[in-house]
Amino acid sequence: MVSMTAGGTLTQRRLLPSRFLIYAVAVVLAVLFGLPLLWAALSSLKTFRELYIFPPTWFPEAPQWVNYRDAWTSAPFGRFFINSTTVTLLSVVGTLLSSSFVGYGFARFRFPGRGILFLIVLSTLILPHQVTVIPRFLLYREFGWLDTLLPLWVPWFFGGSAFGIFLFRQFFLTIPNDLDQSARIDGAGFLTIFVRILMPLSQSVTVSLAILTFLASWNELFWPIIVLNTYEKYTLALGLQYFRTLATAGGELREHLLMAGAMMMTSVVLVVFIALQRYFTQGIVLSGLKG
Repeated sequence: MVSMTAGGTLTQRRLLPSRFLIYAVAVVLAVLFGLPLLWAALSSLKTFRELYIFPPTWFPEAPQWVNYRDAWTSAPFGRFFINSTTVTLLSVVGTLLSSSFVGYGFARFRFPGRGILFLIVLSTLILPHQVTVIPRFLLYREFGWLDTLLPLWVPWFFGGSAFGIFLFRQFFLTIPNDLDQSARIDGAGFLTIFVRILMPLSQSVTVSLAILTFLASWNELFWPIIVLNTYEKYTLALGLQYFRTLATAGGELREHLLMAGAMMMTSVVLVVFIALQRYFTQGIVLSGLKG
């Protein structure tokens, strides 16, 4: 017993240098990736003059909290925020519904061509986003959806994302079929099994996909630029670009207000990710346990 304890203590001592190195590298990388965010946050509290002094300073002479109020009132950020929130929430709901249904079908049902269809779904991951821009633009023009928010969230209800389908399919494969068989014996149908058994067990994957979809929709800029023309319908990402034109109008530069607007947009992402990061990492790990 003493020898085992001594051996375990010796092993732990040998592992200490490697653990210290891992933690040191993690801390250095965290600092490097966090510095731009810290600089943006501090710059949003500076005056315009302080942004361009040389040598640059990290901290403002006097925090200008009024920058956030001025940024909010200088452009219709309230309307931009509502538009982004609407599009993002609908996109998340559409992705979770469609991806989970399709992933359930690939994981539980046996039908001819299932493997080929799943391979086709995965192959769309390597298709460049720009390739589908013109066909989608022409399609939505025929629908009369241009300059509306519909093209930004409706497609998520029809297939969601290939990556989301992959996540749900991989996770459902880790759940034993015995649960389904037991429920079938008790008279449950496929929809009941999906809603009352599989989905409650897939909380971590659901949250992970919700976070990824939230980030993609909240930060989307390329597609809104193409389909939206009226600034009252802009999302926050596009609204910041619109604010840049206002910031230089009449020769008045207001980059400090632009930085405040960017921080307001980024703060939402940080809050969501920090609140749900435990489920995010767990869902990514569990989704790859079985092929």
